[in-house]
Amino acid sequence: MQYQVLALRRALVLVISTSFLCFSNPAFAAERVVLKYSVFRESFSVEELSTFAQTGKLSPSLGVSLALARQNPKAIRQYLTEPVKVNPVFLDRVLNTQIGNVILDQMSQVIHTPSRRADRQALRAALVLSASQDGQVSLIEIIENYPTTEVEVDGDRLESAYRQLRRLQTNLENLIGI
Repeated sequence: MQYQVLALRRALVLVISTSFLCFSNPAFAAERVVLKYSVFRESFSVEELSTFAQTGKLSPSLGVSLALARQNPKAIRQYLTEPVKVNPVFLDRVLNTQIGNVILDQMSQVIHTPSRRADRQALRAALVLSASQDGQVSLIEIIENYPTTEVEVDGDRLESAYRQLRRLQTNLENLIGI
């Protein structure tokens, strides 16, 4: 009888723990983005940047920051939201090659961890996760899916990161013969 009660308690704890983990917010997704423009550096919530990307509506702090950095919000929004179609399985395979490492190293000059450690791995994870959701990738999805609580973005080179995504799409299409 004692063994049954003990087994039942363990099962109950397991079910409650699993439910808590499954239904809580993701633990490994970016919550803050540090946007850098030359000497200017400002931190925003990823939600704030996502709202801007989705709706075009600037929060007061993001609006002031883009104005101080002399950036065109429409252009920034376009770079953040323009999707690039990719096959998630093939993307994962390519990103785990030497060529993929070069691509990741180039993109991590724009989107990277605060410590600049494991940039390649973090960016690979964000790209593959973004692609696996809908077969396409955008810069805002990469930022949202970045596996650290904070991600740094070099705003001066945002267009460059967008162009690298486009080149990645073209290279993948060439490799698979589309």
